[in-house]
Amino acid sequence: MWADSLQLAEQQHLFRLFVWSEASILVGGLMLAVLLWRRLEWPMLRHFAMQTAAWGGVILIVAIVAWRQLAIRDHAAAVRLDRMVWLNIGLSLGYVAVGLALALLGRFGSRRPGLIGAGVAIIVQGSVLAMLDFAFAQQIAR
Repeated sequence: MWADSLQLAEQQHLFRLFVWSEASILVGGLMLAVLLWRRLEWPMLRHFAMQTAAWGGVILIVAIVAWRQLAIRDHAAAVRLDRMVWLNIGLSLGYVAVGLALALLGRFGSRRPGLIGAGVAIIVQGSVLAMLDFAFAQQIAR
């Protein structure tokens, strides 16, 4: 892959991360606003919304920092990027496993609905991040 093509692929990936982070912040924030406005006590939905908005904020910060560091990469930097993307895929799958463990613990262990909601939100975020990173890794491999 040429350096300019790699940079374009990286820009597209970061744009997708921006879109996902903004959607997460918006959806999580709207859920929390509705729960507060209606004075509803639904711990599962509240914790899902809090996790969703928080993950969106973290992803947004990561994407902004990465966007500011965009540059044409030489071969060594491209290899480092590829390895970092695969590391991120592994971490994202780890997030899915942690979310699953929290959801199962909340359901069968402590019977806490908030833990189930948080776990499901982490599963969603980890799954989407893994898919986005995997799509980027496929672009790099071409």
